[in-house]
Amino acid sequence: LACLLATMFFVVPLGLTDHMLGNEPVLLVLALLGLGIACGPIQPINAELAVDVTYPSDETAVESVQQVGGNLVSALMVPVAEWALNQDYEFFRKVRPLDMDVRGDAVLLFTVAAVTILYFTTFDAPLRRTMADEAGGGKDGASVLDGPGFVVEGEETVVAELVRK
Repeated sequence: LACLLATMFFVVPLGLTDHMLGNEPVLLVLALLGLGIACGPIQPINAELAVDVTYPSDETAVESVQQVGGNLVSALMVPVAEWALNQDYEFFRKVRPLDMDVRGDAVLLFTVAAVTILYFTTFDAPLRRTMADEAGGGKDGASVLDGPGFVVEGEETVVAELVRK
């Protein structure tokens, strides 16, 4: 959630148009650097969460479905972003130091990040891979994921025998 909050923070300077800071190239470069640092880890974290929740399904399949779904949503958002680019919003008109004119595409990105934060604050799915790992399916505290079989305790030897054949 911290990454998403930082992303929301760094998106705002990108949309400033008519403000005392809006035309500063240093602010733009710093905002882009901060945005890259803040939102870079989001996709791998999300991929691990998806794999953890859908365990024991195939990791590659889960990540592929997630990638295709993300690409589809991104493609559907292009016309919305193009429309938002032509919009212009003014915030804090009455307070001169905070008065800012923000482009609609920055408002759209801010809104997407806010909706994502709202979703993940209410997300409460069982983390199946973590639960299986903590159950200690192996000997000497070894992880369920460490052995040749990985699905459920007791099936480990069956899977190991199938692999040997």
